[in-house]
Amino acid sequence: MRTATSGGPPVYGYRRVPGVPPVGVVRIREGHTSPDGVRPHPHAHEFLVVVIVERGGGRVLLDDREWRVEAGDVLVVAPGEVVTFVERELHDAEGWAVYFPPDVMAPGGLGTFLSWRAHPLLFPYVRGVAGGAHRLRVPPGQRSAFVGHAEAIDREVQERRDGCDEAALAHLTLLLVAISRLAADGPDDLALRDEPLLAAVFDAVEAGFRGPLSLADVATTVGLTPGHLTTVVGRKTGRTVQQWITERRMVEARRLLADTELTVEAVAARVGYRDPGYFARRFRGAHGVSPLRWRRAGPPRRDPAEAGTQ
Repeated sequence: MRTATSGGPPVYGYRRVPGVPPVGVVRIREGHTSPDGVRPHPHAHEFLVVVIVERGGGRVLLDDREWRVEAGDVLVVAPGEVVTFVERELHDAEGWAVYFPPDVMAPGGLGTFLSWRAHPLLFPYVRGVAGGAHRLRVPPGQRSAFVGHAEAIDREVQERRDGCDEAALAHLTLLLVAISRLAADGPDDLALRDEPLLAAVFDAVEAGFRGPLSLADVATTVGLTPGHLTTVVGRKTGRTVQQWITERRMVEARRLLADTELTVEAVAARVGYRDPGYFARRFRGAHGVSPLRWRRAGPPRRDPAEAGTQ
């Protein structure tokens, strides 16, 4: 799902669909110019991406840094990185791209930010900070297993049989475990960049999204003017601070709707919206359905007594 941006490269979001596993797979055949291939123009993602190169290779630009990839490489890319696949050099590349919203690996409530900054299986993307990418070399004896996980995820997404969500996420977990083990042995200079300012911004959002948090509040916390902060965050992530606040609130709202029996009004209050009607409009705009329809189509909820302990 392409999202609007104010200048700069397009940013692609992840629109969840009830009943469909929250992980996607793209088969890269004969390069990115094929109908189901990755987009060649400069772009960024709001989700995490794993690219597995089976054959061929070429040049990839991540922000302003150029990397060469070849058969046996795995490229892991965090949200916000501007990606450009150099067209003429990747026409023979084949492989898989697996992508997913970061919070799917932490349904217990870590959310968009902490889940991909602190989750032990996602650390290769970020090394504990916001933003980053890695290029990892898979030993020949392990490459078929990496491809097998991508194929299994794709099969679960396409067939949508009973238990497809759990099966797809299980294979995703196994893939991330394998990546984490490779990254643990890799050189530190594979980290693409260190962004302490963005980390501080996300920490401020995480600490305050349940209340009336504004751009000015975040700017005060990180010691910048609102205008300067808007420029920096927009340039580095393709999104505004307010969009990140809204996304964090939506992550928590989805969790509360799925895991508790709280009313929509109570959910709205817990994620920083004083007006339930405004919350419902924002939720529908982000998900295409109302909060109640999301709840009805979602996974079974826990017992209300258990939910009340959250």
